[in-house]
Amino acid sequence: MIQVKEFVDGDNFYAENKANEFLKGLREEQVVNICYGSVVKSSRDGAEHQRSTILVVYKSDEK
Repeated sequence: MIQVKEFVDGDNFYAENKANEFLKGLREEQVVNICYGSVVKSSRDGAEHQRSTILVVYKSDEK
């Protein structure tokens, strides 16, 4: 079964770290694609923060 796992930056962790942690548990032949996106968001006080999202498309062993 093909599945998608999404990792989004949070206040105290980065999407990259969580995605790498997840990928460690997969075999190379399970990975179909990895997509990265980034957006800049403004807070109420006018400060800008970059938020990243990583999508991992992979084959699971579930049927």
